[in-house]
Amino acid sequence: MTMTFDVASANANSNQNGATNLETAILTAITEARNTCEQTGDGSANCAVAWDIVEELQAEKSHQLQAKKHKNSLENFCDRHPEALECLIYDV
Repeated sequence: MTMTFDVASANANSNQNGATNLETAILTAITEARNTCEQTGDGSANCAVAWDIVEELQAEKSHQLQAKKHKNSLENFCDRHPEALECLIYDV
């Protein structure tokens, strides 16, 4: 079961192709969860943990999609131009 989490988290944390890597991690975790449940039984603790990993990855994908939708025009501008005067944050 540890191997499943390591593969999924490695894919989820990669910044190369954010959504694509997260989707790949979800598909990998689903496959691993199905295999785990076939081997250990549907009521086993390992099966429950495997599906919890799938649920967490899907929740992360949902959170990332919501975060993208709520950015305003200034936030989008600052993402592209972090050095702009409008984007600088000063501690007073």
